[in-house]
Amino acid sequence: MLKIGEFSKLSMITVKALRFYEKEGLLLPSYKDELSGYRYYTTSQLKEASLIKMLRQLDFSIEEIKKYLNSNDLSDALNLKENDIRERIAAYMSMLSVIEHLKGGENMKYQAVIKYIPEMIVYSEERTLKTYDELSNLVLESALECHRLNPDIECVKPDYCFSEYLDNQYKEKDIITRYSQAVTKAGKENERIKFRKLEPVKVISIYHKGSYKLLGEAYAYILDYAKNNGFEACGNTREMYIDGPWNKDNEDDYLTEIELPVK
Repeated sequence: MLKIGEFSKLSMITVKALRFYEKEGLLLPSYKDELSGYRYYTTSQLKEASLIKMLRQLDFSIEEIKKYLNSNDLSDALNLKENDIRERIAAYMSMLSVIEHLKGGENMKYQAVIKYIPEMIVYSEERTLKTYDELSNLVLESALECHRLNPDIECVKPDYCFSEYLDNQYKEKDIITRYSQAVTKAGKENERIKFRKLEPVKVISIYHKGSYKLLGEAYAYILDYAKNNGFEACGNTREMYIDGPWNKDNEDDYLTEIELPVK
């Protein structure tokens, strides 16, 4: 049997914390001397104490720990906690990316290029996205649906596809989005897949490297460039995702081309 001080030293949990755990019914002494008030623990309780300490380090509440210890099943709780931590890490990494961008100041430059996009046929699907994270689903699902309807249709080479946001304002949810992919010919349509012929158009093109959260600066630059150089916008801005979360772990390495149709 170990006195509370000895148990505290071996478990690396303070006496104050051990008394708190006892009060909460989480880790009870194996024996308590009613006359002296001394508390005693067994060496077998060190394993339980170690688990409690680790769970507290993971920010589990006392009630949560009691629940999981009683059920003897931590796997679901740990998976949820892991996902939560990964989401917080991603959020912090995004914030760090913004900080680095702001610290860079004038070192962050865009280079505008005038391009001429030829006439082309595209299939398109329009959908209201709950959040921007659903865009990848739209891209994949529209491609699968178009191929189901038209198994012989091929994408043009070099590849050309883009997204347009059709709302008249920035929205963080319920975003009306149209995804388009250039193909070699028109085909069968349904309620989702539509074919369009796009007329040739002149565009201002810039490349944005970094988090999507910083795209606002890219838009500010391209609109200022158009205004200062006598161009007039004549269509929806097109976003093309060259590198993103599907092949890059760091948001700083994302690469997006923005095209603004002008005349």
